[in-house]
Amino acid sequence: MTDPKIPITEDELHAYVDGELPTERRGDVEAWLATHPEDAERVQSWRAVADALHARYDAVANEPVPPRLELERLQRPPRKWLYGAIAASFAAFAMGGATGWIAHDVTASPSAFQAFTGDALEAHRLYVVEVRHPVEVPGDEKAHLQQWLTRRCGRTVHAPELESSGLKLVGGRLLPGPSGPASFLMYESASGERFTIYATRTTTDATQMRYTREGTNGALSWADRGVGYVVIGGNDRERLTEVARAVYDQAERSGG
Repeated sequence: MTDPKIPITEDELHAYVDGELPTERRGDVEAWLATHPEDAERVQSWRAVADALHARYDAVANEPVPPRLELERLQRPPRKWLYGAIAASFAAFAMGGATGWIAHDVTASPSAFQAFTGDALEAHRLYVVEVRHPVEVPGDEKAHLQQWLTRRCGRTVHAPELESSGLKLVGGRLLPGPSGPASFLMYESASGERFTIYATRTTTDATQMRYTREGTNGALSWADRGVGYVVIGGNDRERLTEVARAVYDQAERSGG
């Protein structure tokens, strides 16, 4: 066996959730989790999200590639869907730090996530408390908002429908991002609970979600097809994951 005194790494926790951890290290990880409740809670949340992803996407992952997509498949590196359990960063994630949700074959460096996640959290703190001017374009001008942000950001910006989560679009803003313009959308529940969705170009191209907690705010961050996303809300991890999953699903369907 390996030395149980060696601290368990985040990669090992993910491997444990995914069933990829070497047998000789499993006992050490389980002993670690028994005495580190925060890590045990994170592992439990990752497993819950992984189970949900398996239930939702396994059938799709096993489908044959349509002939019309063969050329694209040959031109692009394969995308592995490895389920580690934010949520984001959706769930997802190192509670109080950062870790992966959907894939572990990630080429993104932590600094890439930290850059746009930090900007997103700063914007959230600044605007979520505003009463009269939380956004530039109000939610009742959704079509104009999407067109404006799409034109200014140079990519398709889609304001997801979150009514099923009890959230209504307040509106949005254009913000500077680490490597270009960023879109910033705000949603609000009937009780005044606010969530924001920040998205910007990023040099990373990997589907991964990481969770970050800062004060009373929780954030789930991921990157896909050159766009980094951050969904921010309160510290209710389950609620944040629900919203982030809805955003992720709709971004996948809309292609942006």
